[in-house]
Amino acid sequence: MNRKKKVVSTLKKKAKKANAKLAPNSNKPRYISKAEREKLALEAEAIQPSETVQQEDTV
Repeated sequence: MNRKKKVVSTLKKKAKKANAKLAPNSNKPRYISKAEREKLALEAEAIQPSETVQQEDTV
């Protein structure tokens, strides 16, 4: 009985781990490094002033 229980529990553990890998992790957003965030901020900043200049020209 003990051997059977041990085998079943081992197989259940393996199945659980395999299932966890296939499932989506969570709603946690993907990590973005500090350098990458700064780069994105600079790109957004570069785009922002050009849009405001175009809006002022049309007014």
